[in-house]
Amino acid sequence: MKSDIEIAQDAELKPIKEVASSLGLSEDDLELYGKYKAKLSDECMKKASNNPDGKLILVTAINPTPAGEGKTTTSIGLGQAFGKMGINACLALREPSLGPCFGIKGGAAGGGNAQVVPMEDLNLHFTGDFHAITTANNLLAAMVDNHIQQGNELGIDPRAVVWKRCLDINDRNLRNIVVGLGAKADGMVREDHFVITVASEIMAILCLADDMNDLKKRLGRIIVAYNFNGDPVTADDVGATGSMAALLKDALKPNMIQTLEHTPALVHGGPFANIAHGCNSVRATKMAMKLADYTITEAGFGADLGAEKFFDIKCNMAGLKPDCVVLVATIRALKYNGGVPKDELTNENVDALKKGICNLEKHIENLQKYNVPIVVTLNAFVSDTDREVEFVKNFCEERGCEFALSKVWELGGEGGIELAQAVIDSINNKPSNFKPLYDNNLTIEEKIEKVAKEIYGAKDVAYSKAASRELARLKKLGFDNMPVCMAKTQYSLSDDASLLGRPTDFTLNIREITVSAGAGFIVAITGQIMTMPGLPKKPAALSIDVTDDGVITGLF
Repeated sequence: MKSDIEIAQDAELKPIKEVASSLGLSEDDLELYGKYKAKLSDECMKKASNNPDGKLILVTAINPTPAGEGKTTTSIGLGQAFGKMGINACLALREPSLGPCFGIKGGAAGGGNAQVVPMEDLNLHFTGDFHAITTANNLLAAMVDNHIQQGNELGIDPRAVVWKRCLDINDRNLRNIVVGLGAKADGMVREDHFVITVASEIMAILCLADDMNDLKKRLGRIIVAYNFNGDPVTADDVGATGSMAALLKDALKPNMIQTLEHTPALVHGGPFANIAHGCNSVRATKMAMKLADYTITEAGFGADLGAEKFFDIKCNMAGLKPDCVVLVATIRALKYNGGVPKDELTNENVDALKKGICNLEKHIENLQKYNVPIVVTLNAFVSDTDREVEFVKNFCEERGCEFALSKVWELGGEGGIELAQAVIDSINNKPSNFKPLYDNNLTIEEKIEKVAKEIYGAKDVAYSKAASRELARLKKLGFDNMPVCMAKTQYSLSDDASLLGRPTDFTLNIREITVSAGAGFIVAITGQIMTMPGLPKKPAALSIDVTDDGVITGLF
């Protein structure tokens, strides 16, 4: 059996200008990055802005497990299935981070016969968007430190610099560092920190900005530090906005590639969903909706993270109204939630399935709060039995959800036609009356409590002393009316990764509160979640190599 990378490398790609033509685009609408990658020009986006919007489909999943759920694979396969049915569709996906690629999770190009290609390009440097974001982030950090060094006219308190440097690699040693060591000319000694690029506020800003004007406004609002009087100091104050915008000029344009079956895919932006807002760019999603009858997008990790943020942050800010949600699960993952060890998941075990399906049940209940039709799909594995599949099917239909089996990993678009038809039927027969979970005019604590209790199932919320102090400061500064972006483990509905299934009667612990004033949300960091991940004992980097003739191996 071929590996994912072997399938991708054996694929026959069409020139990207041919793929773009299926959406009514010409070569003049593209900025080519070789034969198989392109950015959409600003002129192209202005020209398409008067087109009517197509239907918007969100793909999300249950909490991830070591057994895997295949959310991205399902998204891509669904797009390919629409193509098989002769329906004009476009994908709107996130770009992968190098952190997981060389860490534990691998890339994010899908799998089997449902992938976007060129897979190696996408998973590595792609069109340079992440490098531009990293550079803009670190330019701002350098300008803050330089301002302090060169007389500090703004009166920045070096102990109150909150802007962190970033790097798109998992490196735990950079979480907490000291900078400025050496001579006086080497800068002021102070504690500093790194986050991974996909957790940077600039990543969030790029993904939420409507255009260059909006991007610059958001960049300018970034709070980088506080002065000795306790007042915020912004990127505008240190004069960094214009130069950051220059670095991000090309990164702001959505990227186009293709699936194995030549369905167009706009892949743009990549904030993590466990520590950021987890959605691809607003520009790419809106553009796909202007070009295609159906747009398939996804949100990171489980529905408690990615889908909640898609609805309450992205849709709320951008005025998007999704028409359908696809909720991905697997028999194996549900049995894992039911207490079955990873090495026994291929054995039929309906009792464990009955026990673990409470995780799926909670996600269904959560999504129903947003008043959008739900289609539950099982990403099929050969070990699944008819009895197990029938149990899940009945369970979902009893809760008012459409159900479909997905075999896109094995069969590509052909294996997703049942799912595509269920999505179309749901959109045609069930109205979508989307509404966010909460009103932004609630207090910060009330919004956090809404998410904690209604989405996670927490009994109550506890704040550290540091988080309580920051809450008081943010209220005083007038940041109450922003949505909340929860940073939480992806492995559990709670903030404790070991609590599987559907935890109850737990306390959600808020360790830290920060404001992303440019992105436009409050970040609540829970439990032990880290904004700079570390490498595992055996990182994926150990298996990646390049042959003498330039073929990359081991990337997945």
